[in-house]
Amino acid sequence: MNVQIKRCGSYAGNLPSYATTGSAGMDLYAAIEEPLIIPAGGIVMVSTGIAIALPRGYECQVRSRSGLAAKSGIFALNAPGTIDSDYRGEIKVILANFGKQDYIVQSQERIAQIVIAEYAIVEWTPVDELTETKRGTGGFGSTGTI
Repeated sequence: MNVQIKRCGSYAGNLPSYATTGSAGMDLYAAIEEPLIIPAGGIVMVSTGIAIALPRGYECQVRSRSGLAAKSGIFALNAPGTIDSDYRGEIKVILANFGKQDYIVQSQERIAQIVIAEYAIVEWTPVDELTETKRGTGGFGSTGTI
């Protein structure tokens, strides 16, 4: 799939890239001129310096990087966040520090990852009754906890 991408913002960052040939997610980089401190318990919005143009029927999901989460307690909030196919603004990542220490984001650091996913366009059909299933209306642990 070929997707248009534009560098934007006050400091253009690296283009998203796959770390390995088997990676589903592409790394997103911080497009910041100076280090940015995320205080313990704090939340910041970090620029990536890019905007994209996805075709209709696709979304871009923003997710946490497992290494940042495990080692430093840094998570992408609202993950997976969705970038819709008609959004043309700069991609920014909301990072939260759940760690016990301040975290310093460096320029061009890998801060999150993105996955491009296809989705269905839904049209609703109102009905009086839904088809029956064995599970029925059971939810929230109704299938067991083990």
